[in-house]
Amino acid sequence: MKQMIVFLSMLCIIGFTQAQSIMDVSADDGFINEVIGADTLGDGTQAHDIYRLTSLDATYKFTDAVNAKGDISIIGVLDEGSDRPPCVQPAILEDQSIPPTFLIVNAADVKATVRNVYLLAYAPNNNANGGGVAISVLADNVKLTVDNCVFDGWQTFGIGYSGNWDDFFVTDSHFRNFVHPNQHYIGEVIRNTWPGEAFTDTMVFTGNTMLAVNGYAACPVTQFYESYFEFNENIVLYTFKNPFFIFNVTDAKINDNIFYGLYAGGVDTLENPWWDNLWVGDTTYGIIALQPLDSANAANFQPGDPESAEGMRNVEVKNNQYYWPTALTDFWDNWNSTQANKVKRPGFMNDPTTAMFANDTDYPFLDASGNFEADLSWMSDIDDWVLNGSETDFTVGLLEYFEQIRTGTAATDYWGYEMTFVEDTPGWVPPWPLPENSFVTSLKEETFSATRPSGFKLKQNYPNPFNPTTFISFDLLKASDVKLAVYNVTGQLVETLIRDFRQAGAYTIEYDASTLSSGVYYYELTAGSFKDVRKMLLVK
Repeated sequence: MKQMIVFLSMLCIIGFTQAQSIMDVSADDGFINEVIGADTLGDGTQAHDIYRLTSLDATYKFTDAVNAKGDISIIGVLDEGSDRPPCVQPAILEDQSIPPTFLIVNAADVKATVRNVYLLAYAPNNNANGGGVAISVLADNVKLTVDNCVFDGWQTFGIGYSGNWDDFFVTDSHFRNFVHPNQHYIGEVIRNTWPGEAFTDTMVFTGNTMLAVNGYAACPVTQFYESYFEFNENIVLYTFKNPFFIFNVTDAKINDNIFYGLYAGGVDTLENPWWDNLWVGDTTYGIIALQPLDSANAANFQPGDPESAEGMRNVEVKNNQYYWPTALTDFWDNWNSTQANKVKRPGFMNDPTTAMFANDTDYPFLDASGNFEADLSWMSDIDDWVLNGSETDFTVGLLEYFEQIRTGTAATDYWGYEMTFVEDTPGWVPPWPLPENSFVTSLKEETFSATRPSGFKLKQNYPNPFNPTTFISFDLLKASDVKLAVYNVTGQLVETLIRDFRQAGAYTIEYDASTLSSGVYYYELTAGSFKDVRKMLLVK
């Protein structure tokens, strides 16, 4: 016990992470970009690392983007009863224009976090900037973490980036009604901005919901190289175009997702075959579409031995559910029977990609298994609203929008699901919970609950005592920045075993203590705000 007290006392002295300073920001303090922008030290750097949004009875407004001068976290304080997040929306400028972007990161090597925030694209006059991008990353080697946020109504991108080797970790967030009234290739969740000439390091999406998205759910534009792509346990409900632009991925996991009503706009005679298959003359289209690496990407993936690159690609596409409602497939059939501008219907995986996954000789590390078409016809309520529109929110419906796009008449109409309408009154905040919350929750509970841990937990190592190797296991309820470290009885750091960002799940690592002397050691797990310490005994 005395050793434990000494150890814990040492933790208080040495700490495990650099201290961060917090500034509480109320909606009454003024425009949020001006409040954060004015919070600087004499040298112009940010005075605080964390800006905590505390107002739930009014929206925060911005007249220009918050510009990150260094590492920054914008964290909303959730309502204790309902988990409602604070809301941020654009103000109306003097010239009646609307600012397009909430947060810009334009300095290299910045770590930026946005958590528990409702990012609304609509201003108090209920208009949105047609070129709006909620978060824009313009510098190299940026790490952006987005967790438990709502992105509502962004007509261009939720997240856009043009920096090289940026990292994106997006978890448990909600992207809804990303619809531009006359441009069906924008309205995207994340995009390597046109012309997409940036290299991407890591892009991870876990536990998110995308509903009524015109363009892509994830678009690193892998015409240029990307180190790692992961898209697991997400629900994507209705996209007009293909949900992914990931043709040249080399290391990827696309597992345990629900894809419903995707690629609803198909591919018409003007688009076929050049665009949605990245200029490869294929006549089939799918949610999952890869292609052989070009010479530049092969050299990036396997420098010094690009000829081996194709056979070293490691891509999983496993246990995904997909479904197209009958109302949509019948519409496609009727359209093609009556119109000259016919559309190619999508499937789950296009033909060239299917052939790649079936070729174990040339592609030994491609695994497509457990994917199936699931009957989700019980979601007919959402089908009627999305496909046919509603006078309640003045949408025309996806089917009429399809006709407008395919006949060149699209102008001002929207499709979507229960659009958010702003009331320009004091104390207005968006309705909560989200209108689709009930059926999204049902989908998550049916599909994902059995595979996720019930909480954060650090487990006792085994065997214990040990010599010289032992196993350490832990559970993560949510995706988190994780540190797992070993200390001696005086609190001195012996070794850091893990220090990175990890997804929700159960983990086990093997620890080799062959270089240590016999004795008592402590291992500590830090995952977000969770922290726990356990003791282990090395006996040689």
